[in-house]
Amino acid sequence: MTTTPDLSGRIALVTGASRGIGYNAAKQLAAAGAHVIAVARTVGGLEELDDEIKSAGGQATLVPLDLTDMTGIDRLGGSIHERWGKLDILMANAAVLGVIAPIGHVEAKVFDKVMAVNVTGTWRLIRSVDPLLRLSDAGRAVIVTSNAAHSARAFWAPYAASKAAAETLMRSWADETRNLRLRVNAFDPGRTRTAMRAQAMPGENPETVPHPSEVAAHILSMVDPALSQTGLIYQAREQRWVSYQQPA
Repeated sequence: MTTTPDLSGRIALVTGASRGIGYNAAKQLAAAGAHVIAVARTVGGLEELDDEIKSAGGQATLVPLDLTDMTGIDRLGGSIHERWGKLDILMANAAVLGVIAPIGHVEAKVFDKVMAVNVTGTWRLIRSVDPLLRLSDAGRAVIVTSNAAHSARAFWAPYAASKAAAETLMRSWADETRNLRLRVNAFDPGRTRTAMRAQAMPGENPETVPHPSEVAAHILSMVDPALSQTGLIYQAREQRWVSYQQPA
C-alpha cells in the first residue's frame, strides 16, 4: 500500500521528524504537496530536513520541541490554529525505547521517561490537535506503534506497555470520531533501520533491515483523503490492515 495521494494544500504535523521514519515520512509528505510542521528535539536534524524539503520544492515549518514539554505541546496546537486554522494530518511518531532489561531492574526515571514521551506526550498531542483535525475536510491521524505492544517479550516491558497504551488511545479516539470525517489508525513499521533499532539490537547487521524511506512510504496511503479505514493497525511488513483482537 504505497500509492502517492495529492496532498497539495494540506497541513501535516510530524513528531520525531529529525531522523528515521519521521524524517523520511516528512520528506515524502512534503514531496506529495503537504506543508510539513516538523517537530523534534534535535535542531540540527530538523535543519537538515528543512534543507532537503526546500531543495525539492517543498515547504516546512520547524518546531524544536521535547514531547515531555506538555505546555509546549498545548502552545503548538494554538499556533497551528492561529496560522492555518486547521490540521489535516497528524503523524505521532516520536518515541523512546528506554532500556532492554528485566522489569525489576528498570530504574524509575527510565520508566517515567518512556511513559512521559510515548504515552502522556501522545495523549497531550492528541488533545491539542483533535479540534484542528476535526476542522479538516479529511483529517487523518497516524499513531506509530510496534509489535512489542502485542508480543510483550521478556525485557521489553516499559516500551511494550507504552505502545500498548498508545494503541488503546488510538482505538478509543477512533471510536469517538467514527461518524466524523476524521480517520484514526495505528502504524506498525516492523523492523526498520533506525537508531532505536540499533539500540535494541546492537548485534544486528543493519543492511538486513529495511531503510526508513521504504517503511515511511506506507504513511502516504494512510493519510490519503480517500482513506476509509479507522481504528485499525496497518502492518508495513505484511502490507495489511489488522484489527485489535480481544483475548478469547
